[in-house]
Amino acid sequence: MLGRQYGAMNLPVAQDLSGQVALVTGANTGIGRITARELARRGADVFLATRSLARTQPVLDEIAQLTGRPAAHWIELDLADLASVRTCAERFLAAGRPLHLLVNNAGLGGQRGLTRDGFEMTFGVNHIGHFLLTQLLRERLLASAPARVVTVASRAHQWAPGLDWDALRQPTRSLTGIREYMVSKLANVLFSAELGRQLAGSGVSTYAVHPGVVDTEIWRQVPRLLRPLLKLRGLRDPEQGAQTTLYCALQAPPQETGRYYADSALKTPSRLAQDPRLAAELWRFSKQILS
Repeated sequence: MLGRQYGAMNLPVAQDLSGQVALVTGANTGIGRITARELARRGADVFLATRSLARTQPVLDEIAQLTGRPAAHWIELDLADLASVRTCAERFLAAGRPLHLLVNNAGLGGQRGLTRDGFEMTFGVNHIGHFLLTQLLRERLLASAPARVVTVASRAHQWAPGLDWDALRQPTRSLTGIREYMVSKLANVLFSAELGRQLAGSGVSTYAVHPGVVDTEIWRQVPRLLRPLLKLRGLRDPEQGAQTTLYCALQAPPQETGRYYADSALKTPSRLAQDPRLAAELWRFSKQILS
């Protein structure tokens, strides 16, 4: 049994993560890079799940230099391609490692179109790709408990009008893609809450986080004329943006599973994000379209 093989390991509150294994998506830039670096610095072995080894190599080198050990490992992942998601999960599982922390960090905003599998681009990457990855790694997380799943959402979920099930299978409608970004972040919060309900009492806790409006490559597809509007919102640097992710990965109380955090503190998400029926409906929709 996997549970016997890996044993019960306590997730440290502060510094020592020796023996812990983490997988961080989008770990080559921004919040993901800082998250992976800090987890490795505390002793964890970290898998950096990204699309490109060339773009990830500087982070691997940085972590090796910082820790003096082979603490970081690259694993290929393209969240816009579900075949890639499945291959990523298969490769991780084949390595025979436990998984104490899954950080669903990667994302995009302002990009338009469809994913390879026919989902609205932002929803497909930010929600569907991470939904599938988490499902494929779910049993390993349970076998490695206590474990955590941290999903990087956004305060932008508060302005999402709801979930238009038909639109989620069609190309991006808005000119900027920001409306679709809001919808995808609502899906992130709902997913984390429903996952928390399903895994209650299992030793696996889940958290959705708002990192602040962070100056990262996620906004590279937003039209140049609109980028000054983002700066008016008070952009944080990635170091600041990673703080809530790290808090939920290391310190947030396990009994607060399924909850939403910002500025390393519990926050109340939008009315829609608190609707358990909508969360369950999103879960059913996601499973159905992946079957």
